[in-house]
Amino acid sequence: MANEEDDPIIQEIKPKQQKVELEMAIDTLNPNYCRSKGEQIALNVDGTCTDETSTYSSKLMDKQTFCSSQAASNVSRYAAAVYKKGELHLTPLHGILQLRPSFTYLDKADAKHREREAANEGGDSSQDEAEDDVKQITVRFSRPETEQARQRRVQSYEFLQKRQAEEHWVHLHYYGLKDSRSEHERQYLFSQGHGLAENTELIKSPSEYLMMLMPPSVEEESDKPMAPSNVLSMAQLRTLPLADQIKILMKNVKVMPFANLMSLLGSGTDSTAVLRCIQQVAMLVQGNWVVKSDVLYPKDTSSPHSGVPAEVLCRGRDFVMWKFTRDRWVVRKEVAAVTKLCPEDVKDFLEHMSVARINKGWEFMLPYDEDFVKKHPDIVQRQHMLWMGIQAKLEKVYNLLKEHLTPKKQEAQSGHPLLVSGEQRVNMAKAKVKQNYGQLEKEFQKQKIEMKSNDTSAKMDVSNIRIKEEPVSDEEPMDTSAYEGMNNGIVNGLHAEDSMDSLNGHLPGGCIDRVAQELKAFVSSTFKKQFVLTLSELKRLFNLHLASLPPGHTLFSGISDKMLQDMVLDTGCKQILVPFPPQTAASPDELKVYALWEAGDTYDQHRQVLLEIFSKNYRVRRNVIQNQLSQECGEDLNKQEVDRVLKDCCVSYGGMWYLKGTVQS
Repeated sequence: MANEEDDPIIQEIKPKQQKVELEMAIDTLNPNYCRSKGEQIALNVDGTCTDETSTYSSKLMDKQTFCSSQAASNVSRYAAAVYKKGELHLTPLHGILQLRPSFTYLDKADAKHREREAANEGGDSSQDEAEDDVKQITVRFSRPETEQARQRRVQSYEFLQKRQAEEHWVHLHYYGLKDSRSEHERQYLFSQGHGLAENTELIKSPSEYLMMLMPPSVEEESDKPMAPSNVLSMAQLRTLPLADQIKILMKNVKVMPFANLMSLLGSGTDSTAVLRCIQQVAMLVQGNWVVKSDVLYPKDTSSPHSGVPAEVLCRGRDFVMWKFTRDRWVVRKEVAAVTKLCPEDVKDFLEHMSVARINKGWEFMLPYDEDFVKKHPDIVQRQHMLWMGIQAKLEKVYNLLKEHLTPKKQEAQSGHPLLVSGEQRVNMAKAKVKQNYGQLEKEFQKQKIEMKSNDTSAKMDVSNIRIKEEPVSDEEPMDTSAYEGMNNGIVNGLHAEDSMDSLNGHLPGGCIDRVAQELKAFVSSTFKKQFVLTLSELKRLFNLHLASLPPGHTLFSGISDKMLQDMVLDTGCKQILVPFPPQTAASPDELKVYALWEAGDTYDQHRQVLLEIFSKNYRVRRNVIQNQLSQECGEDLNKQEVDRVLKDCCVSYGGMWYLKGTVQS
């Protein structure tokens, strides 16, 4: 503390409210008073001797001290109200104190107990030993106290406590409810004005008066009491933004129909805004909304049961949600066998969205919401696209077998609408053509007879007449084989009767040009960022792009695989025939590799040389690539330029370089 005088006072913090202590007598003659307990407390606090410093001079606990605490941080919003003769009189409050029992006498009892123990421990040494024990002491003289040091001492907690203890008690006299003094004080609660003209504060609109009476809260967030994490106050919830309200509700409820969500958000909430927000925190399963896994398991968290990181937990829970999009029943052992997670984690996943049934498995807890599916087909289709992307990831991570992709048939699901795949729709169209062929033939013969009976000038060339047939496309439809077999009739709510021909690759004539333009823009922007993509990865990115589009967008009319591949070639890309190893386990879509041939920058020639190398080799070492680039381009490339070309088109694995998307782990 040598430089104590130079230490400036930065800020003085004063208490918000004066502390008040109230000492009240206890009726020791009351039959409910335990006299033996009162004597024991007095003995523990004061001991056997009685003097002026004793807390209980009567050797009996005959008084109780109450200490005040702040009841509310902002009392300007409160008023005392008195109703009299049809009039409501309000008096603003400037302070609210809550009195609670003070147990400082217990601290005194503990101090007495410690003193007695210390005296007993020191009683063994004799008085002679104490006289013979000479100790050296150091004498120090205190310096004159500076003004700043005095201010710090006065504001210290120890000084305030000492000052509070030295403060003398003020004796109060209690007046009963019907006493004249009490009645006199009560009159101050009534307004003395008899007309509104004298009180200009009341000549306002009702809304302005309420605003004066209850101004907006300006409390600091730190002053608000923290509620338990498992308690959700609807009053506080509705003060939050809509997106936060939906996130909190879904995080607590886990699974909810859309109608229930709208009822919890209150009347007047825009359903379109709710639909926009709910898709950020939940996924559609059987027409109901289930909270996303990354909302329940944020990044950098882990399982409380096994310590597994959040990324693995999200993947396992997504597998359970995906199973429920295909079936109403899920078997716990199957989930544990695929995800390789501990039974406690798997049970948590299932309890979030399903109910256990004896000898059957786990059934999705809510019935299929057919009303929502019919009212919002665009949302349903977009969610279906998202689930297709999630399934592709799950297949790659878990190496799902065909038995995992095919749902089990359930008798109870016969009442649900059936999913019709693209191939099935084509077969249905052909069957419909055959069924209507006879009727169309009769109509044609009837028209032929009518034309013969008319004037010869009205003759028609019969060869020009063709029987109308359903359009059947030979184009390869977008790969949906992984999603077939959903015999429970749901792909997140996609009905068979709601299917459109556009899903099989048939586009309405008026929007072909617009669809081509939108598709070309997507393909061009994607390849300018990625340079090299497999067909599988391109389809995944396209599905994510569809999920981000607004309802009713032209690309929702349906895009086939052939149309997508043709557009890739039309935008200046080329297919690279990578010589994959014979034992590869890659799917056909993963074997098709496309690359942007000309990007319009200075590295086009280098990338073309690199792509030619990989058209002859599945994997190449870096020194081979660098030598080939130097020979073909006629210049010595530095490390940064080679790294730039490799980063655009390749990935490194095990000391070798592969084209993007072709590494087989």
